[in-house]
Amino acid sequence: MNARPAQRNYLRELGFAYATLVGLVWGLPLSTGRVRVEEGLIVLTGLPHWAFRRGGTTVGRVYLTNDNDGPAVLRHERVHVEQWRRLGLWMPILYALAGRDPLKNRFEIEAGLADGGYLDRGRA
Repeated sequence: MNARPAQRNYLRELGFAYATLVGLVWGLPLSTGRVRVEEGLIVLTGLPHWAFRRGGTTVGRVYLTNDNDGPAVLRHERVHVEQWRRLGLWMPILYALAGRDPLKNRFEIEAGLADGGYLDRGRA
């Protein structure tokens, strides 16, 4: 059997790159904390709380937060990076359609509710 190699989706890759650029353009000027890269995730800290939702927001491969950057949270956010990579600019639309309740949002469930701080470790 001849397996075809997976085709690259350049439009999706372009959307992922664009989202990353948007995250950097938004976050870098607002960041007053440490900026670092951890396993492909660009972490911008020290942002004002109005600049992101909940404890932090991932846009492309950029994680925007004030100080919510522990190991479990970053593990959770790296799953969101893969969601962005897989979906490109469909990600914010599909995320919004999945609903605001993180306990029912399939993207938050896939990323790990406990790692994201939505459940205590005992309930995970």
